[in-house]
Amino acid sequence: MISEPGRSGAMRYVLFDVDGTLIDAVDNQRLVWRTWAERYGLDPDEVYRVALRTRPMETFAKVAPDQDPRKCLAALHELEDEDVRTGVYAAFEGASKLLNALQPGAWALVTSNYEHRVRGRFARTGLPVPEVLVDAAAVEEGKPSPVPYLQAAARLGAQPEDCLVIEDAASGVQSGLRAGMTVWGVNTPAAVDGVHRHFTTLHEAVRDILDFASGPHSHRLEGSATVK
Repeated sequence: MISEPGRSGAMRYVLFDVDGTLIDAVDNQRLVWRTWAERYGLDPDEVYRVALRTRPMETFAKVAPDQDPRKCLAALHELEDEDVRTGVYAAFEGASKLLNALQPGAWALVTSNYEHRVRGRFARTGLPVPEVLVDAAAVEEGKPSPVPYLQAAARLGAQPEDCLVIEDAASGVQSGLRAGMTVWGVNTPAAVDGVHRHFTTLHEAVRDILDFASGPHSHRLEGSATVK
């Protein structure tokens, strides 16, 4: 078993990524990038492959180096905002039950997206929004830097070793690990490198996440998945 940080008897906090972790936005992201690529006469599939691995400004530098990156970003933001207003979104199974069961002030959202889009998506899927939401505008360094998760912990009044990060992407996993937190992976068929525990779906992790939030670090529910 990979060891996890933690202090016995301390209050526990849960920090969630959003897209791919709580909200199923894969089809939306693919459509947004396809529409953006077509505006610039680019191969949508190639653009999306690059966008999956890089942040937007890095994507523009790779796929459209002759274009003004500020205009590229403005066009992307326009499409993303329109998608929030008109796109079809779904929360992953278990997300509503999980978030509504957590104590206020004991959890946060840490996203590479922007707060107004997160709030729009949560409103459309019926998910509650916590007191603390760290978005792309809140930090100068995004994931995989530890800064986003460390900021969330600080705003909650939490120590990093008392925080559980729930992620689906490699950059987010590295961000949580570099912040000195426990990191569990969800919604991937195989474990992302570095996670302390892996669950193929968020639904499978709900019971263990709630257990982490309320019980001692050493306690584990019978039958839970562990990375060895």
